[in-house]
Amino acid sequence: MKFFLPLLAPLLFFFVAFAAQRPSEKVVAQNPEAQKAYDEIRNTMGMVPTFLKEFPQEGISGAWQEFRDVQLNPTTALTPKTKELIGLAVAAQIPCTYCIYFHKRAAKFNGASPEEINFAIAIAADTRKWATFWEGSPIAFPKFKMDVDKMIANLKNKKPGTVVEHETTPLIGDADGAYRDMESTLGFTPAFVKPYAAKGIAGAWNEHKMLSMNSKAPLAPATIDLLSVAVSAQASCPYCVYIYTEFAKLHGANEEQLRETVAMAGLTRHWSTFLNGLQQPPKEFEREVDQIFARLEEKKIQMDKQISSRK
Repeated sequence: MKFFLPLLAPLLFFFVAFAAQRPSEKVVAQNPEAQKAYDEIRNTMGMVPTFLKEFPQEGISGAWQEFRDVQLNPTTALTPKTKELIGLAVAAQIPCTYCIYFHKRAAKFNGASPEEINFAIAIAADTRKWATFWEGSPIAFPKFKMDVDKMIANLKNKKPGTVVEHETTPLIGDADGAYRDMESTLGFTPAFVKPYAAKGIAGAWNEHKMLSMNSKAPLAPATIDLLSVAVSAQASCPYCVYIYTEFAKLHGANEEQLRETVAMAGLTRHWSTFLNGLQQPPKEFEREVDQIFARLEEKKIQMDKQISSRK
């Protein structure tokens, strides 16, 4: 026994130190509002995940309230699927692997197909590319705004009372072909695309048109525009915010949907900042997220059974 004691001592020290670093399963609240938030979180998710457990108790009540009332609320102006695709689009281009995992899992839970998920990520990439270009281009914002207004007016006037969508075909790969196609599609060639690299504009326009203006896209036009608004908002690109907001309105998005879009972008950026600062081991985070959605899926199955039994 004496022989093993020197070996047990460092092992015991390691175990105690490791246990001290782990958050306790039972969260001790400092105030009634925090306790109420933890109780609601546990009731909703089946647990209090580490990222919510470690959030300062002074702010957890408000943080959870907004998370619950915007992102988890099924009665918002945006559908749950659209909100999670927005969160995924924003997360993908931050980039935040924690948020990507959560929002992709949540989007699937809310009915998003693999095609819709990949399309949302592609829209985020395209939006971020144009944000980078416009922020670095010599086009003044008033001139940019004037061209956007002219473009929207032209699209509205093509078919009065209807939303104009476009059947898209691949372009001849040169700048002149791209400019001619823009004129045919938009009514003119906007000045804000002219500074784009001549060798790249045909491909850039073709990609954008096939993603954002394609009548056969897997996502609705307004949803595509709202994804771009969300990415633009947290990328701090006033050019993009203006053009994609105007297109979202053209495609029928209302003011509350636009407000919720920006709120979802802000929420995603908020939790991305905290999660990346917290540096929870990724596998542990993913395991907790999987547990949460396993519980939500179980509750959904039970609810569906109850509804079916009443019919």
